[in-house]
Amino acid sequence: MDRWQLLVPVKGTTRAKSRLGDAFGPHRPRLALAFAHDAVAAALRSQMVADVTVVTGDAAAGASLASAGAHVFEDAGSPGLNSAISLAIREVPRLRGATRLAVLLGDLPALRSSALEHALELAEPHVAAFVPDADGTGTTLLCARGEAALQPNFGVASAVAHEATGAVRLHGSRLATLRRDVDDVDDLLAARRLGLGRHTLALLHEIGWPSPDFAQLAGASLMLEHIGGR
Repeated sequence: MDRWQLLVPVKGTTRAKSRLGDAFGPHRPRLALAFAHDAVAAALRSQMVADVTVVTGDAAAGASLASAGAHVFEDAGSPGLNSAISLAIREVPRLRGATRLAVLLGDLPALRSSALEHALELAEPHVAAFVPDADGTGTTLLCARGEAALQPNFGVASAVAHEATGAVRLHGSRLATLRRDVDDVDDLLAARRLGLGRHTLALLHEIGWPSPDFAQLAGASLMLEHIGGR
């Protein structure tokens, strides 16, 4: 079976996650990058993923994620996320020729590789499919059989927009960590209950948010990764 080429769009971290600004102040850009690191790390551990390409106009974020093992497509000129995705597919040869393409959002700090793999398995029989976010209105993963079938419509009410293109909505309790995107503090607390990735945990522990028990959680996460937890 062919493996999937994964694209992860990452907004410039200086502008990302504005709704977390009141709680995190100057730490907000670092938190947005930590989210992306945890999402990319989970994708790179997936046996069904051939490569991860980060699409970003933020050179510093790109360099940081490249050091973690992702390819980077730097795009500073596209007017929005959908055009940046489409440009990357046109410009990167391995993406243009891929038979299985998927777009994964980068604000998934609780993502587990097992959830991503399950979603890709569910998507396999379909020309295009997507996983809705926890609210059911947005999209966290869009999958397609090749460039022609990939029609990104990320933004407000993207779940309805993707369904309108013919993409199949994927369901299942095993997708919980893939559906839990984070835009505000309530989302972050919900992600914490699912189990945050080590980059996000380490940063939250460093800045002391919201309590010292993050030290214990961070240690458990590092141990899980060390023994091959996914």
